[in-house]
Amino acid sequence: MELKGKVFKYGDDVDTDVIIPARFLVTSDPNELKAHCFEDLDKDFVSKVESGDIVVAGTNFGCGSSREHAPIALKASGVSCVVAKSFARIFYRNAINIGLPILECDLSNKVNAGDIMRINLKDGVITDVTTGDAFKAKPFPEFILDIIRRGGLMA
Repeated sequence: MELKGKVFKYGDDVDTDVIIPARFLVTSDPNELKAHCFEDLDKDFVSKVESGDIVVAGTNFGCGSSREHAPIALKASGVSCVVAKSFARIFYRNAINIGLPILECDLSNKVNAGDIMRINLKDGVITDVTTGDAFKAKPFPEFILDIIRRGGLMA
């Protein structure tokens, strides 16, 4: 399973309230959530993100409240994968549960916003197509790849 997209780059401690602000939690509709994804962090994100794009961040991505609205907003926005040095435990599980691939790999100082990145989820190889640099993340076990292929645990 291979993904390819443009990099959107953020720092450490990107919390769920920044991914989808609490004022928009009155709905679970993915189409409504995507309209406000990263609204308070990057006002241009929604107008620039395209299907397949990749978010790269530092440590503790998805910290804060345990709302599953955050990975839903990212996935609905077209984000195909999040790569971060580390993830908050509950965000990690919520992302897998809804079929959003997330990989642990420290790329925060190795790639640039706007680079084109290719990710092979089966073997964990991440390639910055723009620079030609390749990185290795821990690949998903087959049962998690199956969840991702199916779009999440539930239809």
